[in-house]
Amino acid sequence: MNSNHDLLLQQLAALLKGEHDPLANAANLSAFLYHSLDAVNWLGFYFQQGDELVLGPFHGQPACTRLPIGQGVCGKAFANKQSLTVADVSKFSGHIYCDTASQSEVVVPFYHDKMTGVLDVDSPDLNRFDQQDTAFFEQVVRIYGDSISH
Repeated sequence: MNSNHDLLLQQLAALLKGEHDPLANAANLSAFLYHSLDAVNWLGFYFQQGDELVLGPFHGQPACTRLPIGQGVCGKAFANKQSLTVADVSKFSGHIYCDTASQSEVVVPFYHDKMTGVLDVDSPDLNRFDQQDTAFFEQVVRIYGDSISH
């Protein structure tokens, strides 16, 4: 992880400290990271409701409201319980286009007793996300989970 990521993680932890509401923290997290990262055109949450992921707090263009679990990048990451990093979404079988400007994507699922879902981050650039970025977003999800644990 690079030093900018480390600083962002520290700032994010401080931002969420003391607040335990899942929606409030998801809103602040998505706003903070959206405005702190380069080449990101959508960043936000989808939360599980039954067999779907339903749109939560985000920043970017309007998005798909409901995504079937097991389909698209978000649904597959959630169903497989592992992060997915896609260099070119046009080459991802079954990709669901919510914003045609998005070219690459990283999705990190989370499973918490208060809230389950995914953190979804899109970029208008091909190959925007690498393993360091994925590890960074996995840390972001851990901080989010810790913040709502109380």
